[in-house]
Amino acid sequence: MSRGRSYCRGALKRGLDAVVSLAVLLILSPVLFLLALAILVTSGRPVLFTQERIGMDGKPFSMLKFRSMRGAGGAGLPITGAGDPRVTGIGRLLRATKLDELPQLVNIVAGDMSLVGPRPEVPRYVAHYTPGQREVLGVRPGMTDPASVLFRDEEALLGSVPEESRERYYLESILPRKLAMNKDYIDRASLGYDLSLVLQTVKIVVWPPRI
Repeated sequence: MSRGRSYCRGALKRGLDAVVSLAVLLILSPVLFLLALAILVTSGRPVLFTQERIGMDGKPFSMLKFRSMRGAGGAGLPITGAGDPRVTGIGRLLRATKLDELPQLVNIVAGDMSLVGPRPEVPRYVAHYTPGQREVLGVRPGMTDPASVLFRDEEALLGSVPEESRERYYLESILPRKLAMNKDYIDRASLGYDLSLVLQTVKIVVWPPRI
């Protein structure tokens, strides 16, 4: 096993994930409460959206998000393009700022996810993985990864594709690039690399680049 793979599966990474995520949850608890209240007032219940994703060793788990779509948000394609009518008004803000992802800190504390690691996919898309691509399932999935930085405008990119072709475009053009980047991440993973990816993610959320 390479140093990167060993680190990805190691106790050090898991311990740091749990401690940092619990601390962030405590610090941001007032923000999380206000976001939950805003969703409840403007969109009703449920406040949280859960979706089955495939985690480490191919095991499914329920990934948490603040609900950003009407109803349960489960109807239609799992991917979302810009202008999707399912997205609520407050949901657009949550998705643009990535605040909808904050409940995944609970997934990290529970051990389902890591701060940094390959973003988990829905079973529908994991079924398309080749044997080589399934290597990304050998480590704990994360809230952010190199592909999250590169494809920060994924919704805008998907929104430029006709809806009837959107899923095929994702499977043939976007997903293979994401998986290739994540296989490279696994081989290169280290505490320093993880920290740089977290900082890059925060930077593009707080100061999104002008297009």
